[in-house]
Amino acid sequence: MKKTLLGSLVAFGLTVLPLTAQAGTVTVKGSDTMVILAQRWAEAFMKKNPATKLQVTGGGSGTGLAALQNGTTDIAMSSREMKEAEEEKLRQRYNTPPTSVSVAKDGVTFYVNESNPVQALTLEQLKDIYLGDTTSWKAVGGPDAPIVLYSRENSSGTYAFVKEKVLDGDDYASNAQTLPGTAAVANAVAKEKNGIGYGGAAYAKGIKELKVKKDNDAFAPTAENVKSGKYPLSRDLFFYLRNKPSGETKAFIDFALSPEGQAIVSQVGYFPVK
Repeated sequence: MKKTLLGSLVAFGLTVLPLTAQAGTVTVKGSDTMVILAQRWAEAFMKKNPATKLQVTGGGSGTGLAALQNGTTDIAMSSREMKEAEEEKLRQRYNTPPTSVSVAKDGVTFYVNESNPVQALTLEQLKDIYLGDTTSWKAVGGPDAPIVLYSRENSSGTYAFVKEKVLDGDDYASNAQTLPGTAAVANAVAKEKNGIGYGGAAYAKGIKELKVKKDNDAFAPTAENVKSGKYPLSRDLFFYLRNKPSGETKAFIDFALSPEGQAIVSQVGYFPVK
């Protein structure tokens, strides 16, 4: 989606954090990539604002954006940009353009088992693996063993991101095992020596993250490479709202963008936007 179509939270003065938020409940739903981060933000925010209750649930970016459309969440978490069709539905229903804010940065990471000797792959090699054209690790410098594919469900923003940026819009191989969250993908790869999966950088613990080769260099999803754009699979993580935020919702977003909130981004394993 074109960013020019979205409202800018900067225009609403979201860098100023109120001393306290008004009493009430704020619901946050969507991206499984972001759910741990949002939960950490919620815990810290509620300590400062005990009269406000934050409810954070996952389900995938598509699920969160659908909930935003039908009015069952205040904030949709998304690891991809909103599609124009999704924006148009919100415009038609609420007669106002949706608002977006980038709250963190991430590098979509391909994971392999720690015992796998492969260190880096090109985007073309990753594409061939996930299309099912390359089926043995031997073809990419690994052992003579079948590649076991793990993927996310199609409501996942990361699923959509990889399909667009790595697979060039083609369909995933039919033998890719679909799992309900990034944690499940990481756990599966940790147990399967021939496995490969993908997800947010924060989940690459107890498994090996592959570097991505580009122009004779190989880039890891580090803070420097993600912020500079050198890492080919860098992306923003978004909060989406139906309209201009106010009250507790605005206060929570202010907190996420504050120095304390951005420090939590780093603690979780993602990268600050500021």
